[in-house]
Amino acid sequence: MSISLYKHQKDAVEKLRSGSILRGGVGSGKSRTALVYYYTKECGGYIPNRESGKIGIMKNPKDLYIITTARKRDKLEWEEELIPFLLSTNNKLNLGVKVVVDSWNNIKKYRNVKGAFFIFDEQKVGGSGVWVNMFLRICKLNNWILLSAVPGDSWKDYIPVFVANGFYKNRTEFNKQHVVFARFTKWPKIERYIGIARLVRLREQITVNMYFKKKTVMHNKTVITDYNKEIFKRVMKDRWNVYDGKPIKDISKLCYLMRRVVNTDQSRLKAVEDLSKKHSRLIIFYNFDYELELLLTLGERLDIPTRQWNGHKHEEIPETESWFYLVQYFAGAEAWNCIETNAMIFYSQNYSYKTTIQAAGRIDRLNTPFVDLYYYYFRSTAPIDLAIQKALRNKKTFNENSFFKN
Repeated sequence: MSISLYKHQKDAVEKLRSGSILRGGVGSGKSRTALVYYYTKECGGYIPNRESGKIGIMKNPKDLYIITTARKRDKLEWEEELIPFLLSTNNKLNLGVKVVVDSWNNIKKYRNVKGAFFIFDEQKVGGSGVWVNMFLRICKLNNWILLSAVPGDSWKDYIPVFVANGFYKNRTEFNKQHVVFARFTKWPKIERYIGIARLVRLREQITVNMYFKKKTVMHNKTVITDYNKEIFKRVMKDRWNVYDGKPIKDISKLCYLMRRVVNTDQSRLKAVEDLSKKHSRLIIFYNFDYELELLLTLGERLDIPTRQWNGHKHEEIPETESWFYLVQYFAGAEAWNCIETNAMIFYSQNYSYKTTIQAAGRIDRLNTPFVDLYYYYFRSTAPIDLAIQKALRNKKTFNENSFFKN
């Protein structure tokens, strides 16, 4: 099997070093680029420039540890990427190196590994906590790179990577130099950052961006759906659970119920039905189980083969001329690809901008046979939908508490 790279991947390999963030859009080929860097730059292996020719053995072999999401590990995505390099997680098949693919949940198991190379996939080291502490410990003892599809939301997301690169001794030193905290608050709240020029310089120093001209063209279309304004008002203004006949006691439940009123409106199902006449194969992202039940019923009524990927079932996409593939955001926004369709519906909005971008990337792949990709974003004119849309448009995560303060 040959190993071929696009120009943007070759350029990235030349720029990478231990401690880099390899940043590329979803579907840009970060995994293969990272493995080529590991094989050639870290281990001294040879990869032919043309598709013919044999891969050369490593002169300085290093064990390889790939820390990724549980879904990517379980779907064996990295195992497929390893095959052209004659590497495997079955270490009996490797020549002098050990390869481990595991999830972030198990990162603590590798805290004492030394002299290896780590690929940290799907960046999970923003903020603080056990994962960050283990990440910093591992980085002291090994070479590493970090893969990311989207930039950090704020400078605090970069603190662990800056510390791992030795720019700051720890989080405390970073805060002293760059953070102004708000006064008179019950807990530490960042008011603003200072020394921004240095932060920008440091970020550019460690970030390797994979810029490339996509062959695909994204067509983003907003589909406005209706909602029952009387029921919505009863929930929002009266704080009344119209489904259980009880008062609503907390903001989280209130938002959930407002969204339920909006998302269960029959106009959404009608919009899906209309789009199914235009696109025979549709991936439909949703948030809640009640949406799943409605969509399953719709598929049955229209006699369209319907499969699902969520916390209940992990089904494969049907091998039929038409289908619905229902994917719950949390379970399936990352780590799988589909090049059998060019159309996706976001049946309800997700709170997270990053999750939405990752979900959209499931069909935007380098090897897709399609040029035009169609994304349909369902929303109503209800206040909750408008607020979520505003957050996503600003590349932010929707905050329920902030919504009720405005």
